[in-house]
Amino acid sequence: MKRIHLLISCTCFLLSATAPVRANIHREAAALVNWKATLAGDDGSLASWSLPNSTSLCRWLHITCDPKAGHIIELDLQDVSLNGTLDELDFSAFPHMKELRLNNNGLHGTIPTGIGNLTSLVILEIDTNPYLRGAIPRSIGQLKNLVQLQLAFLGLDGTLPEEVGNLTSLEALQLNSVTLTGSIPVTIGMLVKLDSLDLAHNNLTGNIPWEIGNMTKLLLMDFSWNYLEGQLPRNQLGGHIFPELGNSSLLDTIKIAKNNFSGLFPSSVYQRGALKTISAGYNGFTGIQQTFQNCTTLVSVDFTANNIVAELGTIPSWLSRSLPGLRFLLLSSNIFYGIIPHQILQFRELQLLDLSKNRLTGSIPDDFTNFTGMIQEQEPIEIEFLYNGFDREVIEIIWKNAGHAYNLWKGVMVGMDLSDNFLSEEIPNGLTTLLGLRYLNLSGNHLLGCIPNDMGNLVLLESLDLRQNQLSGGIPPSFAALMSLSVLNLSYNGLSGRIPTGRQLQTLVDPSIYSHNLGLCGFPLEGCMNSSTSTRNEVGQAVDREALWLYCFVAAGFVFGFWLYWGMFLFYSETWRCAFHQYVDNMQGKATKKIYSCMSCFWSTVWC
Repeated sequence: MKRIHLLISCTCFLLSATAPVRANIHREAAALVNWKATLAGDDGSLASWSLPNSTSLCRWLHITCDPKAGHIIELDLQDVSLNGTLDELDFSAFPHMKELRLNNNGLHGTIPTGIGNLTSLVILEIDTNPYLRGAIPRSIGQLKNLVQLQLAFLGLDGTLPEEVGNLTSLEALQLNSVTLTGSIPVTIGMLVKLDSLDLAHNNLTGNIPWEIGNMTKLLLMDFSWNYLEGQLPRNQLGGHIFPELGNSSLLDTIKIAKNNFSGLFPSSVYQRGALKTISAGYNGFTGIQQTFQNCTTLVSVDFTANNIVAELGTIPSWLSRSLPGLRFLLLSSNIFYGIIPHQILQFRELQLLDLSKNRLTGSIPDDFTNFTGMIQEQEPIEIEFLYNGFDREVIEIIWKNAGHAYNLWKGVMVGMDLSDNFLSEEIPNGLTTLLGLRYLNLSGNHLLGCIPNDMGNLVLLESLDLRQNQLSGGIPPSFAALMSLSVLNLSYNGLSGRIPTGRQLQTLVDPSIYSHNLGLCGFPLEGCMNSSTSTRNEVGQAVDREALWLYCFVAAGFVFGFWLYWGMFLFYSETWRCAFHQYVDNMQGKATKKIYSCMSCFWSTVWC
């Protein structure tokens, strides 16, 4: 009898213990069914959500349960065409839920304050619901177990609540494109476990808080496309030591493009040498501190459209050795002046070089033998920039005469843009060895002489812009080999002769790409004269001009010889005589090179 009584007692205890569990599970089911009734539509996958079917709650689609207790621990409603609000969803019914995903739906209204009742939540994703309005509720600070918070591409407004600082377990915070206003709260510095911080594409104003330097585990920081201003946090400002961005020894990516930052770009952000990407374009930085020695991991540097005033030739000689993996160097639209230094030609992995819209002078370097990143055709590879799955690295380039946001992970872009400077002399033949180039822009300079005959070697070239220079001679016949070419502009030069024909060239039907070259003829311009008389006249003129150039050679030789002879008497000192002879030799070398170039241009015009 005692055994029977004990068995009955145990059974009663088990029944009384499981009753609350069943009641809680029934409440979870009822909360979902009631919310479903307020939705205007779905993709049909919520058909299993019904109270008669509540005993099979864990078999409902989009739901994951705890295998032991049976509570809902995950609700994944991504891409199910939900159309409605979150107002009628009883969040308090889900005290055990760890993951909630509502991405890519048609939700509208606001994010209810009740969302703070999901106290066990670890992952919260509400992404791409552009009709969700209102502010981020302050109750978000109650989700103290949250590790990943993703609110992106929403129609929210208001400020980032200070309560976000309560989320001390947070490792990834993405508030991209939610139209936040106001300043970044200083409490964000309490998120010391954060490794990814994305506040891009908002309307944030003010300064970046110095407290952000507490994030010593930060891998990625994206503040681009806001209205932030002032200087980036750095140490020893005004005699006080503040937390600095460089405190993180793991910082991988900094994106602060399209803000109003000014002053010097601080060296502290790359003191630890872990950075791969610096995207700081379209700000007001006035200088770049030359302390990249420790940052050997840099792959992409973008300071497009700032106010950096510097002589490009002052780049330290060790820089290329310190950045062996640099692939993308974008310094367009600044105030760099001087010549293009040979140090830039030592970046062996460089694939994109943009020095356009500066004040560079002198000639384009001729020796590109170290540019293996451009010489060799690059295979498409996926470049990993740690972003916790939020995004991939994107850079902006001028591609085919238009701005283009290029996703590096989709393939490999190889190009060079030196346009809108004051570069002079001839286009070097060395450029024709860069067989991996897909675009080349040398427009808006003062380049002279002929287009290199070997330009046709660049068989991968898709865009070539040489407009608004002082080029002369003919278009080389090798252009017919540019089978990938889809954008070409040779206008506003002094080119002459027949335009080459070729299968790909015949697809370029816009005559404006050859305009303001008075000597050009052929498709798509007017046809050239083809009579035998015209040909004989051209050959006769060629012979006359060849004779003229011969006379020039003889005259030049006589002048140099004359001065060489009398120079021996004019300078009694042996040192002065040697210096004079060296000067004469240099002058003769330059003159010979120039005459040879002109002869090459002349013959390319005659025989085109």
